[in-house]
Amino acid sequence: MLVTLKEILLDAQKKKYAVPAFNVDNLEMVQAVAEAAHEARARVIIATSESSLAYAGFQNLRALVYLAAERDGILALHLDHGKTMRTIKECIEGGWTSVMFDGSTLPYKENVAKTKQVVAWARKRNVSVEAEIGALRTDEDLTKEGTREALFTDPDQAVRFVKETGIDALAISIGTEHGPFKSVGKTKLDFKRLAEIRKRVSIPLVLHGASGVPKKILTIVHNQCDVLHDCVRLQGARGVSDAAIRKAISLGIRKINIGTDMRLAFTAGLRRALLEHITVSDERELLKEARELVKEVAMQKIRLFHNP
Repeated sequence: MLVTLKEILLDAQKKKYAVPAFNVDNLEMVQAVAEAAHEARARVIIATSESSLAYAGFQNLRALVYLAAERDGILALHLDHGKTMRTIKECIEGGWTSVMFDGSTLPYKENVAKTKQVVAWARKRNVSVEAEIGALRTDEDLTKEGTREALFTDPDQAVRFVKETGIDALAISIGTEHGPFKSVGKTKLDFKRLAEIRKRVSIPLVLHGASGVPKKILTIVHNQCDVLHDCVRLQGARGVSDAAIRKAISLGIRKINIGTDMRLAFTAGLRRALLEHITVSDERELLKEARELVKEVAMQKIRLFHNP
């Protein structure tokens, strides 16, 4: 069954767990997430980005998720990090049950104005809206001094933003980062800031950039790397620990986005299949391992988020 983001997070708010939002790019990833949700009897969010829509096709991804929703559990179809107003409107009118407008790098007033426009469009279609205040650090920021905490969500501004926009969920910045290289040292999250925001903001809070970059996946990727001459691939990659995720959930995070771990699992599964089945030329057989590893990662996240 396909439901809105607001509906899917109601139970999480009540029972104090987090719902995973899995970014997908193709048929196998949609299948893997839907099967994991079905077997775990869990509510999950299937997230598409603007780049995944460009890669797989708007109608193709929509059709895959709608078919999955007929068979497997309670799902929401979500646009993640929407920055192009035209794309956001197309998703609202095209059957997505929630959208995220990401104006986190815009001046505050512009972020508010554009978010309010998205909310106005969404309300006419019973579509939920997520937006972001504060920003996640980018690779460019790694070379700058004193920028990390400057990008964190200000609690006072978060309260104003929610009140002024009428959004259904708020993405915040407390130290997580996008991509497989979360930090040079140990990832440190600002839990004090999270607790303050939770105390003052009643709508569900969202954590982006929270992939764990599992060691098992990295081991598969690095298997026989000396033979393939690709040992530098993902060298030094690191993610957010399970302990940090559990604490974030305990302090009020109700939706957690997982994109990097999904793509790493797909890459690792395909790489392993190509190395171990050198006589196989049927791409369907090779892609099965990628799908199974994505499903395994999805199941692990569901268990972690539902049992903090």
